[in-house]
Amino acid sequence: MKKGTLLNGPISRVISLLGHGDSICIADAGLPIPEDVERIDLAVTHGMPPFLAIVEAVVAELCVERVVLATEFALTKSEVHTALLKMFSSLESTQGNNITIDECSHEEFKERTRNCRAVIRTGECTPYANVILHAGVTF
Repeated sequence: MKKGTLLNGPISRVISLLGHGDSICIADAGLPIPEDVERIDLAVTHGMPPFLAIVEAVVAELCVERVVLATEFALTKSEVHTALLKMFSSLESTQGNNITIDECSHEEFKERTRNCRAVIRTGECTPYANVILHAGVTF
């Protein structure tokens, strides 16, 4: 049995295949997922599993260099957005690197998901609670 934090086979597989600069998206329940991008659907019901719990599990195994958020997400002033930014700040210390945070419109964000290796769908129902994580290198 796998010893690390992340036990989900499809997510572990995608992370292990990422190269420097490749991306993966963690999405709320409503984000449209392009047909040609792998969908890892974890959504069970409203709020389950929560977005932040999935982000936390993924970044425990992924070196993150850059993230992309929709500008609209910051405008919600939600607890989820605040907690996500704190998580990335903490991750910078843990990884020992700076994490660039880019913003774009929600429409552009949806277009950028077309370049992701996979989109992980959560049960999150907070508007715009989506993030694209770009892989860094561990050396």
